[in-house]
This record gives sequence, C-alpha cells and structure tokens, in this order.
Amino acid sequence: MKRRAFLIGAAGAAVLRPHAASAQQSNRTMRIGVLVGLPASDPLGEAEFNAFQEGLRELGWAHGRNVEIEQRWPGAITDRIGAAAKELVALQPDVIVTRGTPSTAAAKRETTTIPIVFLQVSDPLGEGFVQSLAHPGGSITGFINFEASLGGKWLQLLKEIAPRLIHVAVVFNPLTAPYAHTYLKSIEAAAPSFRVQPVTARVGSAEEIEAAIRTIENGQTGGIVQIPDSYTLAHRGEIIALTARHRVPTIYSNNSFPANGGLISYAVDTRDVFRRAASYVDRILKGAKPVDLPVQQPTKFELVINLKTAKALGLTVSSTLLARADEVIE
Repeated sequence: MKRRAFLIGAAGAAVLRPHAASAQQSNRTMRIGVLVGLPASDPLGEAEFNAFQEGLRELGWAHGRNVEIEQRWPGAITDRIGAAAKELVALQPDVIVTRGTPSTAAAKRETTTIPIVFLQVSDPLGEGFVQSLAHPGGSITGFINFEASLGGKWLQLLKEIAPRLIHVAVVFNPLTAPYAHTYLKSIEAAAPSFRVQPVTARVGSAEEIEAAIRTIENGQTGGIVQIPDSYTLAHRGEIIALTARHRVPTIYSNNSFPANGGLISYAVDTRDVFRRAASYVDRILKGAKPVDLPVQQPTKFELVINLKTAKALGLTVSSTLLARADEVIE
C-alpha cells in the first residue's frame, strides 16, 4: 500500500547545439546506446528500461520510428562491462545511457566526446565523472541514486525493526562499489548512537556472500546493511534466500529486495529515475550539452517493509514504523 513520497530537486536548463538540432530537423534517425550492469533477464532492469522508453515516448521518441536504441546487458562483471562499452562507442550513438558506476566508468574510458547520461551512481564527484553537481564540466551528467549520509538512515531503520542488533555487516563488492567507503563513514559515525558494531564484508562470489551472511548470523543480534552495488543487486535472489535461511535481518538499498522476500528497504524509485532520465536524453538529442545539465539528486524515497518476512524472522514491526512505510508487503 503506497502512502507517501518525498520530493526534492528540480530539472536543469538545456542549451541547444546547432548541428544536433539541425540533424533532428532533417529527420535523421537518432541513436541511443544503453549500457546496463545487470543481466539481460533481470526483471528490475527490464522494468527500468521500460520506464525509460515510456519517458521517451512521452517526449515524442519511439524506437524504430525516429530513434534506434542499442542495448548492452553485460551483467555485473567488470570485464564484460568494458567490452560492452567499447562495442557501444564503436557504433557512435548520439548519447549513451549508463546504469551504475562500473558502466559509467567503462563508457567514460572509451569516449570523451559522446554525451553520457548516468543513472544509479552514488558518487559521481569522487569517481571523477563530473567536476560539480551544478556544473558537470564535461560530456557526462546524470542522476544520483543516494547520498552517503543515507548509511546512517539505513542503520537506524534496521535497528528499529530489529532492536536486538549488536553487530552489523556492510556487504558489498569492492570492484563494483568503489565508493563503499563513503557509506561506511556515515554508518560508522551513526553506529555508537545505536550501540551497534559495524564490520565490512567484501564479497565477489556466491561462496563469499554465504560466508559473510553465515559469519554475522547470531540469533537476532546480527544484521546486514546492503549498500548500493550492482553486484549484490544482480545476486539478490541468493542474498534473500541466504538471509532467510540464516535468519539475518537485512536492510536493502533497492526496493526489489523486499518485493522478492527481503525484509526492508529504504531506496529511490529507480523506475521513476529512469523515466526522468528520458528528459535529459531528449534535451541532448535536441542539441543540449551535458555540461549545461546539472546532476540531479533523487526525487523520491520509499520505505518498503515485507511483513511476512519480518514474522518469519520473529520480528514485531512497531505500529509507528508501519505508519511511516510507503509500502507494506503482507
């Protein structure tokens, strides 16, 4: 049951680039490259891509009519992402849309001239994608999925739904989440307030994921914070199953986790972000430059609780927490 959403941010202005504008006026079919760091069969990725296409159609762009969309879905494997980025750049699209930090970094390595619109990137400044949020300063702009301060919020919510927590593991793959330290800092800063000891759990294989979950298993005194990471997102099925088997309360940074049996999430509506990204692609196809399109911050956060999972873990969700939820899965 949907209840509320927080709205922040505003869209930036666009400046027309004459040669691109004239290209569209001459009815040239434009080309969009899409690089997604998820498997091609991933239902979340499909839903996000469909939302992106819906946004394009609302702005007058339709695949096969006035625009061609070239897609690459290499999964969360960095070598494959690099190869897919090279393939897309070789096609010389008018703009490239990337999902996640690894995909954006790979596209950036391959081109400095083709405009790039990134989505689901946590730290575009730290990764060197842009010079500032207000003035990106190059050929890249896009949409941030979280701020690092959200780490403390996740810890607060996890402690609220599982009050007996003492130890919390922060799970991530360092190859696909090189920005993890930014979230760790906010989690570590908030930890004393909740009498929780955070530890890092670096994973890069199914075996390491299970080992990390098994290590933190300790009645109801151990829990997990899953920070934004395309690797753990791509392996969410295994993570959800393992946390259930080992009875480890876990908070997630993507709403697809509780939708598929995870306990709780506090996250952006990624489909909404992809739909909004269509407006930036539209502006670039009409001549705008990324340097003139400010990086956008999230416009919608949702708290989702899977009540069935909470009951299976022996957790009683307070009425105050339920009242604050945007969606409760029963």
